Amino acid sequence: MSRFDPAWQEKYADMIATADEAVSSLRPGHRVFIGTGCAEPMELVRALTRRSHELPDTEIVHLLTFGEAPYAHREMTRYFRINSFFIAENVREIIQEGLGDYTPVFLSDIPRLFSSGQLPLDVALIQVTPPDENGMCSLGVSVDIVRSAAENASLVIAQVNPNMPWTHGASLVHVFDLDCLVPSDEPILETTYAEATEDTRQIAEYVAALVEDGSTIEVGIGRIPHALLSFLEGKKDIGIHTEMITDGLVDLIEAGVVTGARKTLDRGKIVASFCLGTRKLYDYIDDNPLFSFQPTEYVNDPFVISQHHKMVAINVALEVDLTGQVCADSIGTKFFSGVGGQVDFNRGAARAHRGKAIIALPSTAKDGSVSRIVTHLSPGAGVVTTRADVHYVITEYGAAYLHGKSVQERALALISVAHPDFRAELLRQAIEARYLSADLADVEGKIVVGPKELSTTMLLTDGTQIAFRPIHPTDEHRMRNLFYELSQQTVYYRFMSDLKRLPRKQIQDFVYIDHRNDIAVVGTVPEADGERIVSIGRYFLDPTTNLAEVAFVVLDDWQGKRIGKFLFNHLMKIARRNGIRGFTAEVLAQNRAMQAVFNHSNCKTRSTLSEGVYSYEMIFD
Repeated sequence: MSRFDPAWQEKYADMIATADEAVSSLRPGHRVFIGTGCAEPMELVRALTRRSHELPDTEIVHLLTFGEAPYAHREMTRYFRINSFFIAENVREIIQEGLGDYTPVFLSDIPRLFSSGQLPLDVALIQVTPPDENGMCSLGVSVDIVRSAAENASLVIAQVNPNMPWTHGASLVHVFDLDCLVPSDEPILETTYAEATEDTRQIAEYVAALVEDGSTIEVGIGRIPHALLSFLEGKKDIGIHTEMITDGLVDLIEAGVVTGARKTLDRGKIVASFCLGTRKLYDYIDDNPLFSFQPTEYVNDPFVISQHHKMVAINVALEVDLTGQVCADSIGTKFFSGVGGQVDFNRGAARAHRGKAIIALPSTAKDGSVSRIVTHLSPGAGVVTTRADVHYVITEYGAAYLHGKSVQERALALISVAHPDFRAELLRQAIEARYLSADLADVEGKIVVGPKELSTTMLLTDGTQIAFRPIHPTDEHRMRNLFYELSQQTVYYRFMSDLKRLPRKQIQDFVYIDHRNDIAVVGTVPEADGERIVSIGRYFLDPTTNLAEVAFVVLDDWQGKRIGKFLFNHLMKIARRNGIRGFTAEVLAQNRAMQAVFNHSNCKTRSTLSEGVYSYEMIFD
């Protein structure tokens, strides 16, 4: 690359050593940091391992490594003790067997561990580009906590590799801030992701529906975030502020989806701290001023994250319990990955103006034999994101919005996005745990009763009180009565056809619903036999657009009392609480009363007329 000083090896000859010479200064008991991800300095790692028998009680600290980890082989545990901030596959077995260690910590806190002396580093093994004519080297594909490690370690040994991309941002270190230079010309590590499954693609589609034009997104590690990128096509002015970038981002940039034009901070820049990808990505970021690689203490700062309007954080989980507790770093007592930046970004996005904090996971594990939505977390499982922090939980069956919800609302919402094979069992267990009241088990195997929080009342000018509540399975006969009490004109307006009877199956479709994607609220007045339904309002969510189709009907002798408007506003409040962005509706041209409700809805409303039917789109303000 033209940035490299062609005479750098002559200019800094007194700093140059072989890998074996460089690591010869390490002593037993040292704490050694190894560079992150695909920037792992493999030549130095191999040299370190060759000296293992001379380095007992050496602690090896790292965030996430993707190359070989010869220091993590069983026979090496006599000399090396691994301490990982995030567990990759190459060290997972050793740690799960208790022969290595894991430090759970927010990613944003790690640099402070180094700089404060709480976790002092004796040696940092890193990888950089060759210096330019000013003596500056780039940390390339991994700035993250590598920069802090290099700034705070007593001895910094750098593998100097011309194959390392030169990245912009806060990625530069001066050659004189390094202690030893080891020339290398081996390929930078590359990684690819497994093809998305049908389930992960469905999850990604639901997540994409929550990403608005002009959003700034963080995409965590894993199949689901990676699959998301392909569903963002068609979005406009997406910004990136994330720990990690992968190859999929290149296509979105080239398609004009990612511009960063509306970012609140670092406008026009793609901000990241490291990348995991292939040579395609490395060549793209090489000396590309569009990218700004920043250290973890900036990228993962929840305050910085929260300043991005429409910030969307997308992270994954291993297990979520019915109260909303998220386990993301362990399977029972076995540590699997790490806390990472999930909490940093979740909290930052939650505080952002119109931000969204999303936890995504498949509904099952072990080939469908185990539910990831559980009544109680597995024994030994740790909570990464607390029940008070969680907002959206998304599986292949939809999105559950939990923030500000009661335990009963959370349990019902999460059961509805669990795999159907486990919903009946979860419902029974939730009742046993007293998360749900016993009367919610009216229909075995179905979530059939909406939360009481959907209930409200309306006082008419004549003093009559109407009670609004979620529809109940026992409402089947009341719904039948409502239909037959409607005039033919009202039936025509509501169903857009001259129905003479309502089939039982259609009535059941009204009363047996999930009360999350499909919400139905009835207005009732007391009668001698209990109550009479005088109105019903309903919306049905299309998760691919995050818009819900809304409709309602009021008995003829109760019309003209503003019940329809009240019911519509109540449904709108429910939808807002569930994170839905707006309503759609189809209205006959002659149904002016319904049009009046929609036209005065305090939404961003637009309508089109086609063949005697108005199509409405009402986006919540």
